[in-house]
Amino acid sequence: MRIDKFLKVSRILKRRTLAQEAADAGKITVGGKVVKPSYRLKIGDEVELNFVGGTLKFRVLDLKESVKKEEAASLYEIIA
Repeated sequence: MRIDKFLKVSRILKRRTLAQEAADAGKITVGGKVVKPSYRLKIGDEVELNFVGGTLKFRVLDLKESVKKEEAASLYEIIA
């Protein structure tokens, strides 16, 4: 699954275009490397998102095309 779609489905970011803009600006890294919006995520990948207010680092646990709002957090685990 593309990273921009994952960020939307998991509800980490509200819109896919926002995820695409973040990736284009170099604010998303996977395994320490800056990625494009089309990067294909795999289960176990460690993703880091750099926001103005801080950084969010998480590990991908599952890849699903769509999930209910209550199940969105089950797709990833936050790493300290």
